[in-house]
Amino acid sequence: TADECITDCINLAHGVSELSDGAYDITVKPLVEAFGFAGKRANFEVNVDSLLQFVGYEKLSVKDGRIAKADPRVQIDLNSIAKGYVVDMAARALEEWGIEDYLVDIGGGVRCRGVNAKGGAWRIGIETPFDGNNSMGEFVQQVISLTDSSMATSGNYRRYYLDDQGQKISHTSDPRTGRSAVTSLLSVTVIAPTCAEADAYGTMFMAMDLEQALLTARELEDEGVQVYFIA
Repeated sequence: TADECITDCINLAHGVSELSDGAYDITVKPLVEAFGFAGKRANFEVNVDSLLQFVGYEKLSVKDGRIAKADPRVQIDLNSIAKGYVVDMAARALEEWGIEDYLVDIGGGVRCRGVNAKGGAWRIGIETPFDGNNSMGEFVQQVISLTDSSMATSGNYRRYYLDDQGQKISHTSDPRTGRSAVTSLLSVTVIAPTCAEADAYGTMFMAMDLEQALLTARELEDEGVQVYFIA
């Protein structure tokens, strides 16, 4: 059911939040909206302190299948995990229909199994992350062979704007500061057992500085997670 899908996403997100010491957090919706990344105009003057009281993954939990919030004003933004979750759902449906060779791609979130039409591993391109690259695969930096796994890429080269001082304000917020995440990373591609994990981990890494991202990537190696950083 829809409720189960949402609670699944919340539970998975909670684990990623704990792993990242709060760098990843689905309660960032007030920040995303305030800075103009929810279909609104760019906003340079945001009262971060007033919003941070409603941000924090510890303010959200699932109890007996029901969503519980420490404050009714807490809001969630599942954009960083729901797309990957839908990819996983589509893949499971194909497997239930007996399809052994497939590739599901929804907006760059990928899950594949078996082989392609030529009998080889699926080949997936990673875009070159330069500012304003809105092409549909015209600029590819790396091609990865993949099978029986999932992949997702996160970056700040598409959804951003410049403030009055020319500083880049990206759509990835650091929930610990309430500001746009400051990182030297341009994009992160994550290969993981599920696309929901890959999707969430990608956003998590983009909210970290490079040193923390590298350390966390090593922690995830034993869980079958591989990471391709472009800085």
